[in-house]
Amino acid sequence: MGKDDCIFCKIANGEIPSATVYEDSICRVILDVNPANKGHALIIPKEHYDDIYSMDADTASKIFTIATEVAKAQKAELNPDGLNIIQNNGAAAGQTVFHFHMHLIPRYQSAKNNDILMWSHENFSDEEMAQIRDSLSQN
Repeated sequence: MGKDDCIFCKIANGEIPSATVYEDSICRVILDVNPANKGHALIIPKEHYDDIYSMDADTASKIFTIATEVAKAQKAELNPDGLNIIQNNGAAAGQTVFHFHMHLIPRYQSAKNNDILMWSHENFSDEEMAQIRDSLSQN
């Protein structure tokens, strides 16, 4: 079911204690031990997937359904001004634990740092955009 040395496998399967807010046969949702904000939660599947590329569509669908329910609970109980749903794949994208997980981060206008949406923007010609579109739509 998991990798023996994977800390998220151990957390998701209850071998390491966590502040669990939801659990079912697919995943465990916990409060992040290093939260960006109050209520920052992680959805961790019990089965080990390195990243989104190794996950089947059915599991991904179930995880996003759970994300919807957790987000609604965060909104109702914590009253954030916004919410980020973040899922990183690969070191270049900021993934540091190589077990698929999804962050649900409530955002508050009063917070010191809400720069999560700051990134540089690229410009591509119309021809480049058409080539990218065509290559992706073939898959």
